[in-house]
This record gives sequence, C-alpha cells and structure tokens, in this order.
Amino acid sequence: QVQLVESGGGLVQAGDSLRLSCAASGRTFSSYAMGWFRQAPGKEREFVSGINWIGSRTGYADGVKGRFTISRDNAKNTGYLQMNSLKPEDTAVYYCAARHISSYSSNQYDYADWGQGTQVTVSS
Repeated sequence: QVQLVESGGGLVQAGDSLRLSCAASGRTFSSYAMGWFRQAPGKEREFVSGINWIGSRTGYADGVKGRFTISRDNAKNTGYLQMNSLKPEDTAVYYCAARHISSYSSNQYDYADWGQGTQVTVSS
C-alpha cells in the first residue's frame, strides 16, 4: 500500500496557474502508475490525467489537454500536476491515486491507493 498526500490547492482567478503535488510514502511508488482525478460538487469523480511508472507515457482528459501537465520525480517519490489557464469549471477537489501496475488508466476503479484530496477553486 502507498500513502499519498496532495498539496498545492487554493483559490485563484481564471487564467492563473497552480501546481499540485502528490507525495507518496513507500519505495514501491516508483513502480506504480499515477493518476489525477477531480470531483466537483454534485458530480462524479472524473479522470484528469495519468502517467506511467517511469513518466514516458501520459494521458489527459479532453477538457484539460494543452493546459495541464502531469509529471513525476521518482527520486523524490512525488507526482505533480501543473495547471495553467485555469477556468471556473476546473473547480473541484483534486485527488492523486496510485495504480499497482506500471501503466495508467482513466478508470478510477483501477487505482488502489488514494490521497485525501486538495481543493482547487477558480473564480471568474
């Protein structure tokens, strides 16, 4: 099991940027894929972005392509989500998750470990 802790959320204005971090415990994190998901009030949790174990493959939801960038630093056991050109519709609680194999998935049920989430609020 991997313990995950997100940070970096906050209140920003439309057009601003934020970088979320996901700190992982355990030496196995470097062999796991990682995903970022988000959940807005009254909506289901949705896939935002995923990255494979070594960072060579990434994927994004259509609504964030070209604005968000996922990355990871396995030496630091940390994953990141750089969010640029934020929009009010990006407002949500953002979660990072670890999948116990090397490739990421857009299906939240493929992930075994989850962080507690960090709130991102974008004002117009």
